[in-house]
Parts: sequence; C-alpha cells; structure tokens
Amino acid sequence: MAANVHTIAQTGFGTGTNELYDRIRPSYPSESLSYIRQLPKSTAPLNVVEIGAGTGIFTRVLLTHPEWATSIGALRAIEPSVGMRDFWTKTVKDDRATIVEGTFDSTGIEDGWADLIVIAQAFHWCLDHGKALAEFARILNKDGAVVLIWNIEDREAADWVAQLCKCREAHENGTPQLRLNPLRQSFSAPGYTSLFHPMEEREWSYYALATEQIVTERQLSWSYISVLPPDDKAKVVEDIKVILERGDGKVWINKEEGTYQYPYRTLVVVSRKK
Repeated sequence: MAANVHTIAQTGFGTGTNELYDRIRPSYPSESLSYIRQLPKSTAPLNVVEIGAGTGIFTRVLLTHPEWATSIGALRAIEPSVGMRDFWTKTVKDDRATIVEGTFDSTGIEDGWADLIVIAQAFHWCLDHGKALAEFARILNKDGAVVLIWNIEDREAADWVAQLCKCREAHENGTPQLRLNPLRQSFSAPGYTSLFHPMEEREWSYYALATEQIVTERQLSWSYISVLPPDDKAKVVEDIKVILERGDGKVWINKEEGTYQYPYRTLVVVSRKK
C-alpha cells in the first residue's frame, strides 16, 4: 500500500502528527455541504465513500450536517495512514461509518456500490489520476458522482496570508499542491472524458477565526513542515511571528483578545459518471 502513497504523506501524516492536524485544521462552510447534498440523484439513504478521510474532520461534519444527518445509509471511509485511521476511529462515533486501509486507486469497495464519492483536502496527493478515475467509475452506481473539496487560504484577500503562504511554500520540496496540480489537464484527457461528464466547479469565500497560535499551529500541521528538522521548523515559526506582527492587511475581530479574520476559499469540483 505504501507504494501508492507519496513519501511525504507517509511521514508528514504519520503517528504523532494527527492530534495537531485534527485540532487546528479548519472545518467546511455549511453552504458547501448543502450544495453537495443536492448532487446525488439516488434517494436516501445514500451510500457514501470518503477517500483520504484523514482524521475525520470532513466525516464528522458530513454526518452531523442538518441536510445530511438523516440522508446517509452507510459511509465507508478509506485512508492509507494507520495513524490517521486510528485517530478517525477515536473521533467518529457513528454506527453508519467505518474505515479501512486503502488508496485512491484501491478502495476495496464493491462494483457500483457508491452513490457518492467525497474526497476532502486530499486529491492533490493522488499519484495516478488515470487509475484513480477508473476506480471511481467502477465503485460508483450509474447516477453517481465524485466530489473533491478543498479549503484554501485566500492569499488574494490579505497580504499577510500571501506572505504566510510564501514562507511555508519555500519548504514544499516538490510535494503535490493543489495550485500546481494538473487537475484540469487530467480531467480533459480521454481517461476522464470516457468515464465522466465535464467537471463542475463552485467556490465560497469565508473567514475563519485567527490568533497567532492558531495561524502558527496551522502552518506546522502541513505535512512538509511537520517533517522539517527542529532548527528549520523553529525558523519557520520565527518568520511567521514576524509576518503576523507586521500584520499587512489584517482585519481585527477583537484586537484586545488578539483575534482576527483568516480568509479562506472553499473549492468544490464535481465529476458525474457517464
């Protein structure tokens, strides 16, 4: 299984990194969940597969969202990281939901079982789009769809966010990133167009709560930052502190309490099976 998973994902999301990741990563706007709920053509209860389920951030949101809470018959989560699977098991308490080891191109799900596949904050890690798309088409029913969703820091909304991203991205070292991912190229290739209708996109802007601690820890939760040597990681923390103290474009919520807006965009990409 490890051969199908990027090496940085194996180490950066390994045992010992997941409590921080789960605690500090943002949730998803309710509107995006409402939009996704309108996509399945099948009637409830729905069979949902979540690939790259991680620590269960999106799983928990989906299971408890007002428009989803009574719509799910079964949710089968797939996650290659044993550390993340263990954390998911501790935090997802719903008899409809299970998790097993697997990858984008090897889910172990039966043919045609899924009404919907959801992949939250994870598809940029896919190493072979062609194999993954074939697997998605295999496990979806005839009216099924794949939903990819990402929370993205909005570097256009505030200079401090742009500076923060530049600081962190200096350490990417070739790890897959959404902004660099050839998603649109892959989704216009024959391996996609023979199986799925043209991709659909929706986007929402929102503001999460920020403090110096939240922003710093969120940067440290990135896989390629979590694997840095201690001295390099300490330098990242110092650089973040300088950026936040300068605060270019910072919009305060409560200056006395040290809270301010953390601008985000949530991107949803939908592929409906032919």
